[in-house]
Amino acid sequence: MSNLFEGQIIKTQIGIAVSVYVLVAIVRKRLGIPVSRYEVLQILSLTMFERVLLNQLLAETVLDEYRHDSANQMIFSRITLGRY
Repeated sequence: MSNLFEGQIIKTQIGIAVSVYVLVAIVRKRLGIPVSRYEVLQILSLTMFERVLLNQLLAETVLDEYRHDSANQMIFSRITLGRY
């Protein structure tokens, strides 16, 4: 691959990352979501193909379930990596 092509790939990835960051910030503000951008991105990555409205997906009951599942995943990761 040429350096010019690799440079374009990097610029594209940075542009996409910035766009997603801004979109998540806008959604958090409009919906009044009290969670971090990181949590919103994690939830969206896990539920990418589900047919659920965004405000329902980020409702407090779903967030509680996500936090519980995320905590269990961390414990599982520690056990499998031998850090527990």
